[in-house]
Amino acid sequence: VQLVESGGGLVQAGASLRLSCAASGRAFSSVAMGWFRQAPGKDREFVAAISWTGDRKYYADSVKGRFTISQDNAKNTVYLQMNSLNAEDTAVYYCAADQGTYKLRTTSDPGAIDSWGQGTQVTVSS
Repeated sequence: VQLVESGGGLVQAGASLRLSCAASGRAFSSVAMGWFRQAPGKDREFVAAISWTGDRKYYADSVKGRFTISQDNAKNTVYLQMNSLNAEDTAVYYCAADQGTYKLRTTSDPGAIDSWGQGTQVTVSS
């Protein structure tokens, strides 16, 4: 599956952004989707994941209560609504797809994930 992210940008602390990830090439409803981020000098880290049915959602502790993952199967698009942004959220955000949420949530090896987008930069100024 091919993934294209959009929606990143430069915002002030406390602001909101919504990232989008458009998927193509495979039945969107048969894959789990996730968001990861990578800050300069740090490893890529899990942010959120959603099951292909949309009824199970998972979040990293650092974003719980602030970020919301959702999907629109009709548009083959997954979203990441980010509220109350702070400087620690500054990173390149990547969309990912895999057969299930377990690998998205647990793997530390980006090479183990089936598909990645190209990433979109989010910068939060304090």
